Parts: sequence; structure tokens; C-alpha cells
Amino acid sequence: MEVKVIMTWNIKPGKEQEYFNFIVGEFLPKVNKMGLDLTDAWVTVFGNQPQILVGAMLPELATARELMTSQAWKNLQAQLEDFVDHFTFKFAAPKGNFQF
Repeated sequence: MEVKVIMTWNIKPGKEQEYFNFIVGEFLPKVNKMGLDLTDAWVTVFGNQPQILVGAMLPELATARELMTSQAWKNLQAQLEDFVDHFTFKFAAPKGNFQF
């Protein structure tokens, strides 16, 4: 059964340009290569919620757990955290629409 990985974070103040360069040039290509099928990305413009929410699909929960605990993922997450704060992820049953 497919599983959705929901990731959230806030961009560090003053790191916006570096963040966008990293996301487009490194993060997204590496995430795709790891097998995450990106489904959605959201930006919070009002309210007290994480600034960025990204959803991705994987074929099953065991695959998701294996990927998100792998050294390759930990390395990529560490690079992302140079530009963001409060990174979190969780697994959810896909519902086909916005999920938080």
C-alpha cells in the first residue's frame, strides 16, 4: 500500500536565495533519484504553520522507513538544514488532496 511522506520546514531568514538554489539544483534531483515521487508543495502565507510543506509518495511504508533512515537521506537532510529550521517528516495514508 502506498504511503505519503509529508515534510515541513521554515526557511532561515536571509537564506532564501541560497535555499531556492539548493532546492532546485540539488534537493529535488536527489529526492527524485532516491525514489520519492513528489506530489505537492505548499507555502504558508498566513497563519502560524510551517512555511513549507512538501508531499511525496513511496510504494510502501517499509520502503519509506528505510529511505528516511538511510545515510543518503541523513546527508541530504543535513544539507537542507543549512537553509531551514524545524524540519519534520511523517508518514500518512494518502488521501488524494492537501494533507498536513
